[in-house]
Amino acid sequence: MLFLIVGVYFSLACLAAWLLLFPSGREALAAIIARAGLLLGQKISRLETEAGKASALVGSTARFSAGEAARTAKKHYLAMLICAAILGVPPLVAMVASQRNTLDGFETPVREVNLQIAELLKGEQLVAPAPLPPALFSTQEVLQQRPMLGSASRNWELLNVDFTQRLLLVFKIMKEKHGYDMAIIEGYRSPERQDMLAKLGSNVTNAAAFQSYHQYGLAADCAFLRDGKLVISEKDAWAMKGYELFGEVAESVGLTWGGHWKMMDFGHTELRLPRVMKK
Repeated sequence: MLFLIVGVYFSLACLAAWLLLFPSGREALAAIIARAGLLLGQKISRLETEAGKASALVGSTARFSAGEAARTAKKHYLAMLICAAILGVPPLVAMVASQRNTLDGFETPVREVNLQIAELLKGEQLVAPAPLPPALFSTQEVLQQRPMLGSASRNWELLNVDFTQRLLLVFKIMKEKHGYDMAIIEGYRSPERQDMLAKLGSNVTNAAAFQSYHQYGLAADCAFLRDGKLVISEKDAWAMKGYELFGEVAESVGLTWGGHWKMMDFGHTELRLPRVMKK
């Protein structure tokens, strides 16, 4: 229906432009109107002959009216076209505006209700796990991936309460639904530490102090536990699959996942609250 309306409006606009720009067009339209009036008059003439004197009077009046209409249209065709546009465009615009047009693929998705998320919204308070042994974060394998991880904070109490509950819910779903044990490898990060990491280069971070949600307790870097060891590298197929699931679950509870960034950070997730980050 929308395409039909647009097509009709486009045709009328082209016709109006043709009449305004080309005198030959106006003459052709006037000739068509005059010809139509003449044919109508001839038809009325035949009818008045068959109907007698009474019809003759009516036919005479009608013929006069048709001829007069043709002459009026020829003389004031431009004003008539403008009036038609003024009267016709608003209803068309109203019809188009009243319709709800949605591009394919952009309809609001219907998501399956996650009972665990519903429990969180009802006020379930999840408890942070006990701290892991510091030696777990200073193995040679871990330090190859994150050289300064040993001095990072993994204190849940320094994180925003809302973010903590969402992240704990992610950990719970990852364990119960997908079989992955998870751990925070870095949570709150001081401005000084942020600047220090930024100086190591863009391969570590592009954010300086107060340009990261870590400084506000609204971000955490996470990894997996397997056979009592910390697994960080996405080169491990099992870990990479876990990161993909982690991203899906994190986004389902309203967190932002770093795996979609240009500089991908698969273990990173954050809660972007309004008016927090300094511009």
